[in-house]
Amino acid sequence: MTEWRKSSWSGGVNDNACVELAKLGDRVGVRDSRNRLGARLELTVPEFGVLLTRIRRGELDL
Repeated sequence: MTEWRKSSWSGGVNDNACVELAKLGDRVGVRDSRNRLGARLELTVPEFGVLLTRIRRGELDL
């Protein structure tokens, strides 16, 4: 069974408005915590690292 983990930063009014991560073999799974049965994104570990770097830099802010 896949163990999905939610950020420790989650909480408050938007408790379910976050993403969850899981180790899926050699990939990292990313899904919307409000739609657990919906689509998920699967990234290689290097791709996930690039995503995190871009998020931290603010490159993906809307």
